[in-house]
Amino acid sequence: MHPDLRALAAKQQDLVARWQLIGAGWTRRMIEHRVENHGWRVVHRGVYALNSAPLTRRQRWMAATLTSPNSFLSHASAGACFGFRRWTGSIEMITRPGRAGRRRQAGLLVFWSKTLDGDATQHHGIPITTAARVLVDLAPHLPEKETRRAFREALRLKVTTRSELAGTLDRHPGRPGTQLLADLTARYGHLPYQRTRSDPEGRALELITDAGLPLPWVNTRIAGEEADLACPDDRVIFEIDGPQYHRFPEEDARKEKRWEAAGWTVRRASSDAIYRR
Repeated sequence: MHPDLRALAAKQQDLVARWQLIGAGWTRRMIEHRVENHGWRVVHRGVYALNSAPLTRRQRWMAATLTSPNSFLSHASAGACFGFRRWTGSIEMITRPGRAGRRRQAGLLVFWSKTLDGDATQHHGIPITTAARVLVDLAPHLPEKETRRAFREALRLKVTTRSELAGTLDRHPGRPGTQLLADLTARYGHLPYQRTRSDPEGRALELITDAGLPLPWVNTRIAGEEADLACPDDRVIFEIDGPQYHRFPEEDARKEKRWEAAGWTVRRASSDAIYRR
């Protein structure tokens, strides 16, 4: 393989685009020869995988952005790439600069936007809209509960920050769903979601804030064991029990005995109860 081609493919999950190759001096016939005789596979029109292995999810994301210059993974695809919003649909979503609205293509849903300045970045080498912009783009299409969860998860995973969210919301005033995001950012943006291990723990921090109580310690080791939430003034530990609690009851009982021996009171709540409150 030509060294320049190898270097390009290495940066792009073993994928290349026709527009890149033509820009590097390749002819269409040279590209067709590789497809016909060297096992290149067409992923999208003008986008090729250079090996025969099944495509990974990350390769599918990269391939979508290679369909034209200045294409960025966006919306549900970008939320899945960042990890804060699950998406298992059969198409990938990208956004390009412009004003054409949106259009369905084979395997793609393409959006055009006049307001991408400041809202584009890279994640694992994939051109992508920022996590804050993804939240703005998704908010009009999600139930309020799911918008709240995506907000918490984006901050927990540290793919965005309170200040980045605030700046992005300032650039997109009046869009559907942005008022909810602005309210969440103002009320909860300071919470230490990044210290939590799960979304129910993040929601519990919100409930504590709404009750006007001091913020607890989050996932701090007490008597040698990590506690979900701990209120040091009252010496109370709150454990939030997900499905794993029923699989490892002996381990949870062992930790609870150590905490009680150290003078702490342990209270438990199921993750379902956290969401109901």
